[in-house]
Amino acid sequence: MDGPIDTAAENFQPLSDAEIKAFFHDIDKDNNGYATFDELEAKLHAVHEELAPKPQKHNLNHPARKDIEKGNHNHVSDGLHTFLLGIMPDCSAHINEEDFVKRVRTWQVLSQKQTDTKEEEAQEKERKMPFRRRLRAYWAVHGPTYVFMACVVALQFAMGLWQMIIYIKNSLARAALGWGIIVAEACAGVLYPTLCFMLLSMSRHFSTFLRRSWVISRFINWDYSQTFHIYMSIAGLSFATLHAIGHLAGSMVMGSQPGRQDAVARYLGADEVPLTPRAYVSKLPGWTGLVALGLFWTISLMSMPLVRNWSFEAFQLAHLLMFPMIGLLCAPGTAAILQAPMMGYWLAFPGLLVIFERSWRFARGFMNMRARIKLLDDDAVVISIREPRGRDWTYSAGQYILLQVPSVSFFQWHPFPISAYRGSVMQVHIKLDGDWTNALRDYCKRDDLRDQGDGWKDINVSIDGPFGAPAQRFYDYDYSIIIGGGIGITPFSAILADLEGRHLEQRDPWQSRRGSRSLSRGRSIGRESRRGSKPSSITIAPPVDLAAAVAEKVEGSKPRTPPTRRVDFHWSVRDKTNLLWFSDLLSRALSNTDKLANKSDLDLNIHTHVTMKRKNISTHVFRYLLDSYRTESAPYSALTGLKQPSHFGRPDFDEILEKHMQELIDQGITEKKVGVFYCGTPIVGEILSDRCHLLTAKARDTGIKIR
Repeated sequence: MDGPIDTAAENFQPLSDAEIKAFFHDIDKDNNGYATFDELEAKLHAVHEELAPKPQKHNLNHPARKDIEKGNHNHVSDGLHTFLLGIMPDCSAHINEEDFVKRVRTWQVLSQKQTDTKEEEAQEKERKMPFRRRLRAYWAVHGPTYVFMACVVALQFAMGLWQMIIYIKNSLARAALGWGIIVAEACAGVLYPTLCFMLLSMSRHFSTFLRRSWVISRFINWDYSQTFHIYMSIAGLSFATLHAIGHLAGSMVMGSQPGRQDAVARYLGADEVPLTPRAYVSKLPGWTGLVALGLFWTISLMSMPLVRNWSFEAFQLAHLLMFPMIGLLCAPGTAAILQAPMMGYWLAFPGLLVIFERSWRFARGFMNMRARIKLLDDDAVVISIREPRGRDWTYSAGQYILLQVPSVSFFQWHPFPISAYRGSVMQVHIKLDGDWTNALRDYCKRDDLRDQGDGWKDINVSIDGPFGAPAQRFYDYDYSIIIGGGIGITPFSAILADLEGRHLEQRDPWQSRRGSRSLSRGRSIGRESRRGSKPSSITIAPPVDLAAAVAEKVEGSKPRTPPTRRVDFHWSVRDKTNLLWFSDLLSRALSNTDKLANKSDLDLNIHTHVTMKRKNISTHVFRYLLDSYRTESAPYSALTGLKQPSHFGRPDFDEILEKHMQELIDQGITEKKVGVFYCGTPIVGEILSDRCHLLTAKARDTGIKIR
């Protein structure tokens, strides 16, 4: 057999006899009880046309693949025909059902039922989880956010209560201005921290700086800063409106009454009487407060989803009104009519921070740089940006940037993770989901753009950043498990690219990123093994050999000693075409063409999961076989173009973590901190958190310090 069938290392359930018979009847179109080679080949061509309507260079019917296969056969042949001969080498022109079942059994194809039930099993597993474990997992994922929000609400309540008590106890204020002053100043107390948090949540540089602290990042989920900003804006607008109502309907009306003028004179001074509504509004606190409230309402109304969908530029331009609004919010307190100014102190730092950051971003919008864009498929594009001065980018794996494309919109900046960078070249992968990204796709399809070859076209962009992301903490752990879905893998793909680049530079990325910083209060076995004979001396670990790490997996060999570091990538995609987004990077990582070292310091494992279910049994079978088919001259999948086989069906995260734990124990590792990074739906995060907690407890009970 010319094309060996390589299967992914998974505990799979093979096709049942009933499924194989259904496969047979799907091929036997004339229902004569025999499946002919021509019928099998016709079905294979139909399935291949469905799976790969636009053949890529790794597909069997692509000319590039045919040229490679020509070296094996000394003649040009149909790649699909050769593939079929490879899996059925000794079959006659036709085969009956019984012999067909025996032959297909040897293919070891994953059962269609197993791919169907994995998602249902995951949901059922979550439902059957004991309430205590479910609550603990939920709290591990969402608890810190609740604690942080509770602290925010407590601060708002405390400031509001403090201001309210001050004016309840102030008999002169109540006699002069009535109930309105109590309501207005209580709302003002709530506004102090609310507006401060609202502005701080807009600063990306501030969040990037605070991400350096593990303790702060444990309680503040920076990924939800936009949602938090919306909550603070709604609260701020509500209490600002109540503050205005308290003054206009309460203190202004009651303070203007003739019978209260003596009380007003005693409280505010003789110069303030008579206090009329016009005089009340014309004072500095009056008109600045009303204008600030009007700007606040304008910004809020322009932020409604209806307006954003109609014109995102209008939404962005309306937010420029926050600059005068910040100044007007600070102005009323400067008059010090009721008390010493407070709003200015609360807004000084966040206000200046946001003003500087937005002003710098506006200036960056005019600093265009040349880039290239390529349409990957109907779902994604990639933009490659070269540093204008030819210098190396100073970004870190896992960070993201704000991207502006003037040809699409000058005022729109959108965040995208850095998917790869090496030297002076950086790439971002963008999923097409929204008006701006769809406009970017349409721009990419324009015929008037200069084509650089292989689908790349010139484009001008501006960037701001980089900004921090949770994936930055990857190098804090010697052993890591990275799980991502779809385009959510992009920050982690940058880590893979960083590992590759550091390997080429003969540098150790872990030592480069950590410096002298320890991982945690405890020390890992891996770090102790790298120490010299003197307790105070630290020896730099040998450079990570990425090719050697992967080659050990490709060749099926086991390292003789436990590796100092281990990285497991699990990437789930709906369809195999999504794997093409990072196919070059994955193929390079899995390549063993470089000179291999005798011993690798890194154990690298890459797993791809294709979750899309194929209802037709023939499509399911041939998809599995095409992915597993490889030849000596083309040692990569005929379906995905990757060197490693793909897993079909949704990943079983319990099994993945359990297997990882068992492998550590089998290697003799008794002390290690394992970092689990995940980007996806919260329910899966809860399942992962629960399993991590159980495995940690299991290790603790057995005297093993694996966390």
